[in-house]
Amino acid sequence: MLKENIKQLRKSKGLSQEELAIKLNVVRQTISKWEQGLSVPDSEMLISISRVLETSVSTLLGENISEAKVDDLKVISEKLEIINLQLSEKKNLRRKIIHWLLISLCAITIIIFILLFLLNSPYFNWDYNNPENAVLGVAFHSFEWLFIRIAPIIFIASIVGIALTRKKV
Repeated sequence: MLKENIKQLRKSKGLSQEELAIKLNVVRQTISKWEQGLSVPDSEMLISISRVLETSVSTLLGENISEAKVDDLKVISEKLEIINLQLSEKKNLRRKIIHWLLISLCAITIIIFILLFLLNSPYFNWDYNNPENAVLGVAFHSFEWLFIRIAPIIFIASIVGIALTRKKV
């Protein structure tokens, strides 16, 4: 029982016989003899082994470790499954938010286009001798000029984004 437990715990920690021997200040052959059952560590060495392998002495001496590892793997796989489901839900939520933001951006772009068309640039009829009207007229004209040139690009990019973020069945 002891020989299998030392070997299984050493391997589960990713240690070679040489690495375990260095940590315990013994030669590699000593570890090999313990794992083959040709010799047994003394009580002080059992305590050192249990510290290095992060387990109890009673586990080293008596419990069957392979059964415990199967349960540990099952618990870890269940936790990973839960984490994967949470990540998937988060990704779907992010995709839905982006999708609806892009739809909103398209709607806003269309509404602004309609408003600019219906208003037919009313600031052309303003009295630009008044400084407030002049500044406001230039601001509106700048917005319209910039919007007319950038809006088609934004609209097309939004449509492409909507197509890419739609839910795939």
